Amino acid sequence: MYVGYLGKIKTRTPVMSFLLPKLSSKKEVDQAIKSTAEKVLVLRFGRDEDPVCLQLDDILSKTSSDLSKMAAIYLVDVDQTPVYTHYFDISYIPSTVFFFNGQHMKVDYGEAEGRHNREAHSIGS
Repeated sequence: MYVGYLGKIKTRTPVMSFLLPKLSSKKEVDQAIKSTAEKVLVLRFGRDEDPVCLQLDDILSKTSSDLSKMAAIYLVDVDQTPVYTHYFDISYIPSTVFFFNGQHMKVDYGEAEGRHNREAHSIGS
């Protein structure tokens, strides 16, 4: 297992956020939504220093080349894009939001006992 360093804190989580493109402003997020055509746009909302975000970033970076013909994956820092954090009601870190041809996609993650949980974001808690 890779042992990375996050500032002065030693972590067993891979530091992978640098491998995926980042959107650091509302303007950049708007441009990605408008310009990504015929692919699913995956926006991971979170923080680079969060261990759970880093785990998800590791998974996303490992799959990004396999998915490159059907999906574009970007990282969005919740602290740098408060407008979208509020608009998408980001309450779990990390959270993912999906678009296709500029249209927001709702994702059904399902639940036990036949109930369904329809959310636009949130990997889980």
